[in-house]
Amino acid sequence: MHMYQEGNKIIIAEGKSAVWVEPWGRNSIRVRMTAQPGMDGNDWALTEQVEEVDPEVVFETVDVTDPWYQGEEWAKYHQTATQARMVNGKITVKVSHEGWLSFYNQKGELLTEEYWRNRNRINRYCVPLRVDGRELKPVQGGTDFELTARFEAFDDEMIFGMGQYQEKHMNKKGAVLELAHRNSQASVPFYVSSRGYGFFWNNPAIGTAAFGTNKTEWYAKSTKKLDYFITAGDTPAEIEAQYTLATGRTPMMPEYGLGYWQCKLRYRTQEELLAVAREHKRRGLPMDAIVIDFFHWTMQGDFKFEPLDWPDPEGMVNELKSLGIETVVSVWPTVDERSENFGKMADMGYLVNADRGNQNHMTWMGNTVFYDATHPGAQKYVWERCKENYYQKGIRCFWLDEAEPEYGPYDFDNYRYYAGPALQCSNIYPVGYAKGFYEGLKTEGEKEILSLVRCAWAGSQKYGVLTWSGDIHSSFRSMREQLQAGLSMSMAGIPWWTSDIGGFLGGNIQDPGFQELLVRWFAWGAFCPVFRMHGERSPWHEREQEFRNGVRQLTSGQDNEVWSFGEDNYQILTKYLFVRERLRPYIRDCMREASLSGAPVMRPLFYDFPKDKACWIVEDSYMLGPDLLVSPVMESGAKEREVYLPAGSEWTDAYTKKVYEGGQRVTVPAPLDIIPVMIRDGRDLPVYE
Repeated sequence: MHMYQEGNKIIIAEGKSAVWVEPWGRNSIRVRMTAQPGMDGNDWALTEQVEEVDPEVVFETVDVTDPWYQGEEWAKYHQTATQARMVNGKITVKVSHEGWLSFYNQKGELLTEEYWRNRNRINRYCVPLRVDGRELKPVQGGTDFELTARFEAFDDEMIFGMGQYQEKHMNKKGAVLELAHRNSQASVPFYVSSRGYGFFWNNPAIGTAAFGTNKTEWYAKSTKKLDYFITAGDTPAEIEAQYTLATGRTPMMPEYGLGYWQCKLRYRTQEELLAVAREHKRRGLPMDAIVIDFFHWTMQGDFKFEPLDWPDPEGMVNELKSLGIETVVSVWPTVDERSENFGKMADMGYLVNADRGNQNHMTWMGNTVFYDATHPGAQKYVWERCKENYYQKGIRCFWLDEAEPEYGPYDFDNYRYYAGPALQCSNIYPVGYAKGFYEGLKTEGEKEILSLVRCAWAGSQKYGVLTWSGDIHSSFRSMREQLQAGLSMSMAGIPWWTSDIGGFLGGNIQDPGFQELLVRWFAWGAFCPVFRMHGERSPWHEREQEFRNGVRQLTSGQDNEVWSFGEDNYQILTKYLFVRERLRPYIRDCMREASLSGAPVMRPLFYDFPKDKACWIVEDSYMLGPDLLVSPVMESGAKEREVYLPAGSEWTDAYTKKVYEGGQRVTVPAPLDIIPVMIRDGRDLPVYE
């Protein structure tokens, strides 16, 4: 092994492999490893211009005699070797004389270190397991590698972030996570550790992350290199700020994103949608956006309205604008083999290829292929069709659905993109999908850009992405899982997040149990970054199967407006429409801060109260901005709710007006029409007035 400095890098060369250790902005280090003649040039999510720093780099000579070999004839001779360290503000990386890495904060406290268990190396873990801290194993006969990176486990460590997974716990310690996107699953591989650092796996390959009690292990099935970013800070806020500087920050949320969004599966016609908007406004209810969902089009991949159902889109958009309502239109990345765009897109290489079998990726409502969102030409082509058929009719906000993309089945080894094999880069698909629309809208002069997208990866946030949690079930269990999903997505650097209020699948609007769930979820939705109603309400409207030009037409679910669930519930739902309006200035301030500093809009309690150890284990409450503590009711029949109040602040119950000192658990009333909300330190926020 040979270790040397080149510019501001420490390079560890051994055989055909090389490791680069270099500063990457303030208090941050990037580590890359290749086993090829040159380093792969993809920066993936680390695309932003970071602050140039001048780290302190020191090489020194150390004794390396190993006590394992005491008594051996050769061991009596004195041995020395070279080790190095790089100090970049609050983070120090030490490179041992054998090339393994450990990371420390400015106090000299160990943050994390690579996991080595190899007798061939003379280190503190000298055992004959032959397990290395980082491995690039060649895929035989090719130029690609199977990658494993291992780090030590710490009993006291808690891990938060990693994106959106449908499971119970926010703390990912002990979890095994698939590094792949699926409907309702978004892999965003950045986490904040309770030990005072943030870690980003800068690799969009399909793989796994295992946060075990014995070791942490990152795995990619096929890749060109190892690439990760690690940053240290005194608070989670500092860590989040440094990570978002490296991967990009969200723009400012458009004003229409701050209010209420009306949506259902689905409004079939222009007149049906307008009737809902008119009635909403006739009742004096606030609404900022209304969504035209899927299959309003002539065919998948045509990217235009079916004129029989939507005869005057421009007139519709103008009327909605006069009511103060933004029109949002669903776009799918699927292209039907019968679409007018299929032939040209296939000829131009704008479609995702299959390495074997036929080219169909999804057969729902037609034989379809996904367009290749990693291809710059394909991004531009799809935007130009949407510009022609939607934007020029007044529509500037798009719902980019199926963004994982939702393969059927998820055989990642069978798909190939412009950017490479799906195994190596599939997780960047939603980034390219959003980027195409963001850049298209920006070119047209739009200043406020937002796209509702069903998936995200690191860096998606800089393209104005509002993620939602996909086609989830209508149940209290699912509601509970969405809370941790939203908080985990926020800690992974994606601050605009929402869920389908009431869940997507299985909600019968006549069922009292579902009505209770919907009311509780709606109240919670008023305190989410974006307040959006949606769902496939059961049972679907019965219609005979209808075909137009050989294309099957889709029916729709039951009604999903605030007046659809009974008069008593209507009174509660409308109450929260006005709660959200009263909080609009506060939500706007939170969105501005997210854009300026990368601060999540919704975040775990420890984000604002890192010194209160109890806050690190609370998973059923969260902060909405710095001043509102929100505790959704997530079980049927509840009448009260236990809430932990962080120490160091005074808390006022927004409902009862009772004042509590922090650092204690309290039980507060939570009747059906109340979600417990605590206001910090007497801040004047009109929640229940």
